[in-house]
Amino acid sequence: MTKGRVRTSLGARQIYEALKDQIRSGVFGDDGQLPSSRILANELCVSRTTVTAAYEQLLAEGFITVRQGSRPRTAAAVHPAPPVKAHQPSAAMHLSAFGQRVSSMPEQRRSQAAGRLVADFRYGDLAQSDFPAVNWKRAMNAAMATRPDRLAYDDPRGSQRLRKALQGYLWRARMLQCEPEQIVVVNGSQQGLDLCARLLLDADDKFVIENPCYAMARQIFSSTGAAAVPIDVDGEGMQTGALADVSARLAYVTPSHQFPLGGVMPVSRRQQLLEWAQRNDACVIEDDYDSEYRYDISPIPTLYGLAKSHVIYLGTISKTLSPMLRIGYLVIPYDLQQVFATAKQLTDRHSPVAEQEALASLIESGLYERHVRKVRRLNGQRREMLMGALARRFGDSISIEGADAGLHLVLWFRDLPAALENELVDGAREAGLGVYSVSRLYQTPAAGFHAGCLGLIMGYAALDARQIARGVDILAQVVARVQAFAFKGT
Repeated sequence: MTKGRVRTSLGARQIYEALKDQIRSGVFGDDGQLPSSRILANELCVSRTTVTAAYEQLLAEGFITVRQGSRPRTAAAVHPAPPVKAHQPSAAMHLSAFGQRVSSMPEQRRSQAAGRLVADFRYGDLAQSDFPAVNWKRAMNAAMATRPDRLAYDDPRGSQRLRKALQGYLWRARMLQCEPEQIVVVNGSQQGLDLCARLLLDADDKFVIENPCYAMARQIFSSTGAAAVPIDVDGEGMQTGALADVSARLAYVTPSHQFPLGGVMPVSRRQQLLEWAQRNDACVIEDDYDSEYRYDISPIPTLYGLAKSHVIYLGTISKTLSPMLRIGYLVIPYDLQQVFATAKQLTDRHSPVAEQEALASLIESGLYERHVRKVRRLNGQRREMLMGALARRFGDSISIEGADAGLHLVLWFRDLPAALENELVDGAREAGLGVYSVSRLYQTPAAGFHAGCLGLIMGYAALDARQIARGVDILAQVVARVQAFAFKGT
């Protein structure tokens, strides 16, 4: 027994019951190893004799097997008991105002088992085959092999090496000039939005946001207690002329490829937005979520380059490498550097260092940009396949938006009313197809040409040619059934 540790009053029976419940619940898995009697006794601060007695009872009842010189293992004949939800009514827990606002928000969609679907057009997913596994593994191994003098917390803004690499990359890829000190590495763009929301908005403030928009951006700003001011978009992005009489603390925009409709904001509207920000002493958050993917249009300069003092630039690798890596970055105006660094430190100290070093290695070696060129080509091919299949199957009965760039398109059915979206989405899933309505991205109903029409947002970056073709075939069959059902009901 380790000196100084106090023995507990646990008996062999209690240890036996706890281990039996864990074995039956599948905690140790099939043929899983249990701790040795010496280690478990030390952890529980009991005598080894007590643990041995518990193990002997488990052995006698057939829950474990024991071999000389080896740790006990769960018996193969033991089948885990079905899990029992231990939900019991409890006294009401007081939530803060923030907690109450979050609890009232619609639950975000969870990742579902796409393997059970013939094709899943969920936006945001990438093909596993596109990930540069060999290069990433090599970069991670090199990062883990580094032997620092001590293991310590790092700079909350992120690895100096990665911020320097991102500085060069942003200049090459987006003509964006900044200093490494202005870059804050975050755990995905979502954390970047969270930092902006908490540092720039108070309850009862207002924020400007596109309509439709990235729903989780609207929700995270609303979680502060601020009120959304939705501004409709058209083929040129946010209709900035509608800002004339709006007073707000923040504006969130996707000017280079409006999400989800794909409009590109022209210089005139960008100037109008920045003039509004200066008049209101407001901050503009520029979400450049998928600028690497451009097919039929030239690269668009950043909004940040026009007014560095009023714009926060937000970037991510979720669309180029993997959304599972959770690496994004903010480019912050000079006078906000320290407060963002402090907020990041309070949130989680800093983002994981090894992944940052691995990404820095890929950028420095040129492998990251080579990978971006490769996946741009592959996703351009997927885009052509999807658009071709949709055109062949639906002809003039559809219109497509947002396909000039990015990893998704918006499909509008001219002859299907939005009221039928649940029937279409549910019917598609029953047929083995994942499709998603665009209406959930609107705060107020769609206006203009597509008002009242059923629309789908279709991501294609995770699909192969066969899945795209088969998926569109199934969609056509489901649409025909929904139309026939609706016709009978009239």
